[in-house]
Order: sequence, then C-alpha cells, then structure tokens
Amino acid sequence: MSRKKREESFWTGYSDLMTNLFFVMLMLFVLAIALLHKRVVATQEQLDRIEELNQSIEKIDQKYFEYDSLYKRHTLKDIQVSFRTNSSDINDIDQSQLDKLDSAGRAIVTFMQNAKSSIPDAQYLLIIEGQSSKDGYVRNYELSYERALALITYWKGNGIEFDSLGNCEVLIAGSGQSSRFRLEPDNGGNKKNQRFVIHIIPKPGTFEK
Repeated sequence: MSRKKREESFWTGYSDLMTNLFFVMLMLFVLAIALLHKRVVATQEQLDRIEELNQSIEKIDQKYFEYDSLYKRHTLKDIQVSFRTNSSDINDIDQSQLDKLDSAGRAIVTFMQNAKSSIPDAQYLLIIEGQSSKDGYVRNYELSYERALALITYWKGNGIEFDSLGNCEVLIAGSGQSSRFRLEPDNGGNKKNQRFVIHIIPKPGTFEK
C-alpha cells in the first residue's frame, strides 16, 4: 500500500472515530439532561409535599392550639399547667385545666383522623416535653420526663390514645431546665416552668416517585 493510500485510510478511520465519539457524547448529554429534569421535577414534588403538610396543621382546633412563629411549631394555648416543686403528680393541675387538657387530647385525635382522610400518607410527630424550673434540683431531667409521662397516662386513662391512628408518632421527652421553649423570667423562682409543653410537627417522611 502506498503512503498516500495509507494516509487516506488513516484519516478516513480517524474521521469515523470522531463521528462515533461525537454521537456517544451527544447521547450522554441528552441522557444527563433527561435525568436532571426528572430529579428537578421530583424535588419540586417533594417541596410541594412539605408545604402541604405544613399547611395541614393549620386545620387543628384553634381553641386549644396556636402557631408559634418564633419556634415554627403549633403548641398548646390558654391552658395553665404548673406542677408543685419536685412533683410529677398530674393532680397538681387544677381540674378545670385538666378538663381542657382532655379536650385538647381529643382535638389532636380528631385532627389526626381528618388528616389521614385528606392526606393518607401524612405523618406527624406529637412531642410531649416535660420541663422544670431552674432550681438546681439534681433530678430535673427525670422529673421533667415524669411530668410528660403523667400527661400521656392521664390521656390513656380517659380513653385518648394515638398509637392506633397510624399517622402519629408520640415522643415523650424531659428537657429539664435546658429547653429553649420556656417562660420568662427563666429562673428558679418561676414555677410556671414546672410544666409540660405539647408540640405537633409534620413529618415529610420518605418520598417515592
């Protein structure tokens, strides 16, 4: 084979190779764009889902709950809860306030049932957070947990349960004197922090396409 023919054969092969590489790169580019678009769509659906869950909590009974913009959560309102010092006895709380707590518990159940009908896969976290005053008591963490547990026990004794609802996870917690969600002045003399706080928080959960 002459040198000229070898050169022509080389450049022909080189041209075919570059053409094939171009089409391969083009296909990879198209595939990457398609996958990126699919991911963007999925992300938007996830954001819409989160927004739907956040708005759903607004339907809870406003008589017993209000939205706290500072902490971005719904909490119990207009119910005075205060235990005696070093006590977790639910009977420390005035009966009129216990009656309100009973109604608030039933309002949570009603909300969860309605949410399950309108948003079947919605999930919520119900946090009962016990607290204590800043009095230096060595069992403040244990005591605050016992106060939160006292409410759950009180509700159960009145037929109010959340486990069977399917869309409500209950978390019983004791923050002692360390929680940020406290009443001022936050000192040992403020007995109003000898209480529990109820939080209801939407849970986005697992997203599936």
